[in-house]
Amino acid sequence: MAVVHILLALVLLSTTYVCSSLAVPSSDAVLIVVDQSGKGDYRTIQGAINAVASNNSELVYISIKPGIYREKIVVPADKPFITLSGTAGTNTTITWNDGGDIFDCPTVSVMASDFVAKYLTIQNEFGTRGKGIALRVSADRAAFYGCRILSYQDTLLDDFGRHYYYNCYIEGATDFICGNAASLFESCQLNSLAKNLGTITAQHRNSPSENTGFVFLGCRITGLAGGTVLGRPWGSFSRVIYANTYMSNAISPYGWHDWDDPSKERTVYYGEYRCYGPGANRSKRVRWSRELSRDESAPFLNKTIIGGRSWLRPTPTHFKTHVK
Repeated sequence: MAVVHILLALVLLSTTYVCSSLAVPSSDAVLIVVDQSGKGDYRTIQGAINAVASNNSELVYISIKPGIYREKIVVPADKPFITLSGTAGTNTTITWNDGGDIFDCPTVSVMASDFVAKYLTIQNEFGTRGKGIALRVSADRAAFYGCRILSYQDTLLDDFGRHYYYNCYIEGATDFICGNAASLFESCQLNSLAKNLGTITAQHRNSPSENTGFVFLGCRITGLAGGTVLGRPWGSFSRVIYANTYMSNAISPYGWHDWDDPSKERTVYYGEYRCYGPGANRSKRVRWSRELSRDESAPFLNKTIIGGRSWLRPTPTHFKTHVK
C-alpha cells in the first residue's frame, strides 16, 4: 500500500501545474549584459530585470559580469523566462543584509515562472541574529545550477512550485531549506554551520493531498560533528527523502526531530535510501523515520517527481541584442 500511495501522489505531483503552463519560447534568447564598470547594458541586476517587458514571452538571458552586487533583487511574477547567469559561483555574488519577515527579507525573491539561475552566490549577511533568507522561490518551474546559497537561518525559502537544484552549495544552521515546494536537489552539498541543534529541512506540507516534498539525490552533507538533524516538520505531513547521499558525522544518530510535537510522528514521511557515511547509520534513528526499499524509493530517483521533462530547458544557443 505504501508503494501505491507514493506512486499516486507523484502522478498527481507531475500534473499539478499543467493548467498554468506557458508555451516555451524558441531557443533564441534576448541577451542583456550587467557590468558594474559600465561596459554592459546595465550596472545593476535589478535594472536589467526592470527592462524586461511585462508578460514577457521570450527567453531573456541576463549575463552578469563578475563582482559583488549589493542589491535586493525581485523577479516579478509578470516576467517569466528570465535567466540570471554569472560566470562562476565564487566570483559573482548577490548579497544583502536583512532579517525578520521571511517574505520581506530575502536577498533574491523569484516570483516569476520558468526562471533559471546559474553560477551565482546568493547571500544574506544577517548572520546568527534570526531569520535571514538568502533566496525565496515562490513560483512554478525554477531551476538553479552551480549556485551557492548562503545564510544562517532559513537560508532557502523553497516556498511553492516545482524546482530543480543541481550542483548547488547550500549553507545554514537552522531550517536552512524550508517551505512547501516540490523540489529535487541533485548532486548538491548541504553544509551545516550548527554547533548543536541544527536542522537542514523544515518542509511545510500540511495535508496528504498536497503533492509536495524535498528529495535529495546523490547529495553530500557536511558540517560540525553531531549537531544536525535531517529535518523537522513545519507542516504535519512534512515529506523529505534522502537517496544515495553521503552523510558525514554532522548528522546526529537519531537523524530527525518532531519539533516537540509527537502527534506529527504519525503523519510525516521521512525516508532514507542507500545513504552512506558515518551519519547514515540508522541503528539509532527515530522509529518513525523510514528506511526505504528499492521499490519505495524508485519514484524519487529521477526528474519525474517534478515533471522536469516538460519544463527544464537547455542553455540558449543563439542570442539577439536587447533594444532599450
